[in-house]
Amino acid sequence: MVHQGVFRGPSDLHLHSDHSDGTESPARVMAAAHRAGLGTAALTDHDTTSGWAEAAEAAVSLGMTFLPGMELSARYEWRSVHVLAYLFDADDAALRVLTDRIRSSRLTRAREMADRIGRDYDLTWDDILSQTAVGATVGRPHLADALVAKGHVRDRGEAFAGILHPGSDYYVDLYAPDPVTAVAAVADAGGVPIIAHPAGRAGLLPSRVIDEMLDVGLAGFELGHRENVEPALSRLRQLCAQRDLIVTGSSDYHGAGKPNQPGEFTTTDEMVARIISGATGGAPVFPS
Repeated sequence: MVHQGVFRGPSDLHLHSDHSDGTESPARVMAAAHRAGLGTAALTDHDTTSGWAEAAEAAVSLGMTFLPGMELSARYEWRSVHVLAYLFDADDAALRVLTDRIRSSRLTRAREMADRIGRDYDLTWDDILSQTAVGATVGRPHLADALVAKGHVRDRGEAFAGILHPGSDYYVDLYAPDPVTAVAAVADAGGVPIIAHPAGRAGLLPSRVIDEMLDVGLAGFELGHRENVEPALSRLRQLCAQRDLIVTGSSDYHGAGKPNQPGEFTTTDEMVARIISGATGGAPVFPS
């Protein structure tokens, strides 16, 4: 499907607001993208589309193109896999069932982790809620912010390295579908699925899993990201060239939650055009 309008680069297709684990409203995220000189931006909050309307209004008011997106949680064995989903049908029933289940699990996990932490530290559920934006699903970043506010750790990094680490006694697993199921759900909803930061320190997913994801509609990989490392990154570059896959670059901006800054990696106009033309579930929002 070819959509009317002209997107404007440079493009950053991975930014988070306080509707998930960012620290700024969707409008402020778009303002930060604009200050960085971006012409196109995607809001990709975890497992939710609740920030789209505010972000779209802010983006177009600044003369930017807005790409509706989401970062869908998945899991392969012990490690998290994040599927960036662009221009899908937000009303697709199967995908909504999946994201509802993930968000419900996120809330249940946060409550259980809060109870465990509260046995050893001065921390209550109200402390955590005070760090959570209205409408956002409580997650580990909000627990981290509460621990910082109470003076138990210096910053989110220290919280995630210690109290909230998966190896900690306080940690509780989150439900997430396997990555093949997650990719298929996005593709079936008319979206374009891209694996986020796929060459991190945990290494590449097995070739078998990558092939299965490609078989069900995986469109490409986010190769421009500060967490990607060699030699896995080179291997993915070769795969993308061989299979003519979409390659993106993005900041993974979280406001004050991470050091990442809008525009530190960007996606080429050609690749943005491929995402737009490959989507059947949704469309960009262009400035007038």
